[in-house]
Amino acid sequence: MFSIGVGPSSSHTVGPMRAANAFTQRLTEKNLFEKTARVKTELFGSLALTGEGHGTPKAILMGLEGNLPDTIDPSIINHRVIDIRTKNLLKLGGNRDIEFNNSDLLLCKTEFLPFHSNGMRFTAYDKDNSVLDRHQFYSIGGGFILCDDQVTGHKEPIEEERTPKYEYHTAKELIAICDENNMSIAQVQMANEIAYGRTEQEVIDGLDKIWATMNGTIERGMRSEEAILPGGLGVRRRAPAIFKMLDSPGKVVHEKLRAKLQTMNRVEPAGQVMDWITLYAMAVNEENAAGGKVVTAPTNGAAGVIPAVLRYFLKWSNPESDKSQVITEYLLTAGAIGMLFKKGASISAAEVGCQGEIGVACSMAAAGLCGLYGGSPIQCSVAAEIGMEHHLGMTCDPIGGLVQVPCIERNAMGSIKAVNAARLAIHDDGSMVVSLDDVIETMLRTGREMSTSYKETSQAGLALRVPQALVSC
Repeated sequence: MFSIGVGPSSSHTVGPMRAANAFTQRLTEKNLFEKTARVKTELFGSLALTGEGHGTPKAILMGLEGNLPDTIDPSIINHRVIDIRTKNLLKLGGNRDIEFNNSDLLLCKTEFLPFHSNGMRFTAYDKDNSVLDRHQFYSIGGGFILCDDQVTGHKEPIEEERTPKYEYHTAKELIAICDENNMSIAQVQMANEIAYGRTEQEVIDGLDKIWATMNGTIERGMRSEEAILPGGLGVRRRAPAIFKMLDSPGKVVHEKLRAKLQTMNRVEPAGQVMDWITLYAMAVNEENAAGGKVVTAPTNGAAGVIPAVLRYFLKWSNPESDKSQVITEYLLTAGAIGMLFKKGASISAAEVGCQGEIGVACSMAAAGLCGLYGGSPIQCSVAAEIGMEHHLGMTCDPIGGLVQVPCIERNAMGSIKAVNAARLAIHDDGSMVVSLDDVIETMLRTGREMSTSYKETSQAGLALRVPQALVSC
């Protein structure tokens, strides 16, 4: 559920980059790479409607050049894209120049492929303009992709070829496994990771690397000197100013602001903790909006929630705890909950709206935090249920197709809700009216009944409040 990539979107940046890279690999496997003189890419549905703001065309070009989201240096992307478009040359697979024109990358805004809103079609041509190969891919959320063969059942997705030690498809099954084996959710998930061929230490090291990347994103976001986020909307980076205010309140120059802060902290001292959580979440998603390196958790648009809640725990709840153990338990528990949503519903805003992104992230973080509080598996599931229940029906209506408004603030709100959900769950005995499985099924049904206009198309809601002419990528 966690992978390192680049912003601003897991489904519209990370997934398309992986798909384009996979197509170049496909050409090599079919012995067509050397014969390819041109590649045409067609983007459909949500990818076409919000692709420019989400950086999809850039991601496609980088993928065709052999890059992957976890290894590419974000700082080279814009320069390289300009070079490709100026010289009309694309370095296929990173080592072979082929022709590229703007007509080779099409946004088909009125067409939707049948399987998923985030559809892509790649076509390779030889020097005589004859078709060598054509294949479709789908970005299904969280950076995950499927190709035509997987959709039609001719080829199994890679992640389904692995066999876990404890197989579960619902929260009820997961809790039963925990109860029967006297294990926590994190312990069940660790056993499954080991069954996939990793040692326990390799899993721990991998999760430590994930957290190091998350924490690094928080630090860069808090200390950024960039004033305005790219994209033309004029959105200010607020995290650096909030960080300075919280880190050194005595240095606040504006006397009226200093007086307000003193009043707020005297009347509501717990509010300072909320300010820090808000800061962490916004720092991550401002970095994401700028195209920086982030951890997909479970998506880029919701990447701030899970790290914000974990850093809150490490700083405020139990600063003396074993840091690596905390990271491992939290991320394994959160990941298990995320997989329930991925398998039972969706983590794609283009499919179910923002409830599938911020809602799922909140649910994952709430369960992870509840586990750190000492909550039982059933209490963790209650925390996850509360987190999603209060995001049901949330639409995805990014202004200008940018992952900025309302996305950045939604991460802050989702983080606060996650902490509240975890604390509520600790007081629960598990006899809830609505189960986690109930809310997952309801989320999927709600998403299916939601108008397409409200599912990452920028055709409704807040997206209509700002004229598109103001937004230029």
